[in-house]
Amino acid sequence: MENKKHILDFTLKQKLLLGDNYALLKLSPNKGELPPCEPGQFAQVLVPGSKNTFLRRPISICYTEPNENLLWLLVRRAGEGTAALCDLCEGSKLNIMLPLGHGFTLHRDGTMLLVGGGVGVAPLLMLGKVLKEQGTQPQFLLGARSKGDLLLIDKFTELGEVHITTDDGSAGVHGVVTKHPVLTGGNIAHIACCGPMPMMRAVAALARRQGIDCEVSLENLMACGMGACLCCVEDTADAGNVCVCTEGPVFNINRLKWQI
Repeated sequence: MENKKHILDFTLKQKLLLGDNYALLKLSPNKGELPPCEPGQFAQVLVPGSKNTFLRRPISICYTEPNENLLWLLVRRAGEGTAALCDLCEGSKLNIMLPLGHGFTLHRDGTMLLVGGGVGVAPLLMLGKVLKEQGTQPQFLLGARSKGDLLLIDKFTELGEVHITTDDGSAGVHGVVTKHPVLTGGNIAHIACCGPMPMMRAVAALARRQGIDCEVSLENLMACGMGACLCCVEDTADAGNVCVCTEGPVFNINRLKWQI
């Protein structure tokens, strides 16, 4: 059943700067409880006090703490809107629409590998949490340009075995995620992937060759988050053009017309 969408005012309770380009925002709704969210869903965040960023910014739901009534959003400083979010002070107010879209499949059979790169690791943290809570032990394969770009490794380590690659070899295996032996070892039944498009395409191609079930979280431009603006349309093999914000953002790779 699809979760009901809410538009709520939040207060920024804690901000953690992760390197030069990332901020982890921990927010609590001003009234009531945080609505139920599924791993892989996202939020549309209104950038406060900005005349040039009047459209909401889509941000993956990174983690929830129901007992503390907290929502975690991992934001990468990429443009004026996300820079404004990264620069917020604790106590700031944010208007957020959530939860949106459809998330990852929660598999109970076989080994599930969660593959992420850059800010794409965000939804995998919540996915790992939910999998562990249901009794499934996830593994993680996290890639970054260098050791300093690896995000939330301590939290991932609490949830399962973590494998690392870096482009410069400063941590883990030297190279991209598809160079890591965990992907070619033959013991993976399911892959959940989120990150830069070249990375997801490469992981999808490898999964196809090895017959591994694979889902990816697309990051098409999403302006409204409700399927009205048609900015995020993706051509699929089974249904033609669909809106990523409503049909996804998570898709099984068999639905996608990627030419790999």
